[in-house]
Amino acid sequence: MFAIARSIFWLTLAYVVIRPGVELPDPQAAQAEAMAAGSRFVASQIQAIECTSFECLGARTLAAAAFSSSPSAGTPMHEMPASTPVPFPRPRPDRAG
Repeated sequence: MFAIARSIFWLTLAYVVIRPGVELPDPQAAQAEAMAAGSRFVASQIQAIECTSFECLGARTLAAAAFSSSPSAGTPMHEMPASTPVPFPRPRPDRAG
C-alpha cells in the first residue's frame, strides 16, 4: 500500500512540474549562451592582464586566440543519416504457423 501511495505522490509531483502544454527551454540554446558568456568573461580577464615582457604578451595572445570561436569543420557525426538502412527480417512462411 505504501508503494502505491509513493507512486501516486511522485506521479502527481511530476505532473505539476511537467504539466501539459509547458514550453521547456531549448538546451542547445542555453548551452551555446553559457559557452559564449564564459568565453567573453575569460577574454575580458585575459585582456585585463598588464604585460611588461615579450613572453607575457605572447602568452596572452595565444590564450586569447585559444578562446576565440572557430567555425565547425563539418556536420557532427550524429546529424548524418545512416549509410545503409537496417535490414528487416523476412516474413514468416505460411507453413510456419
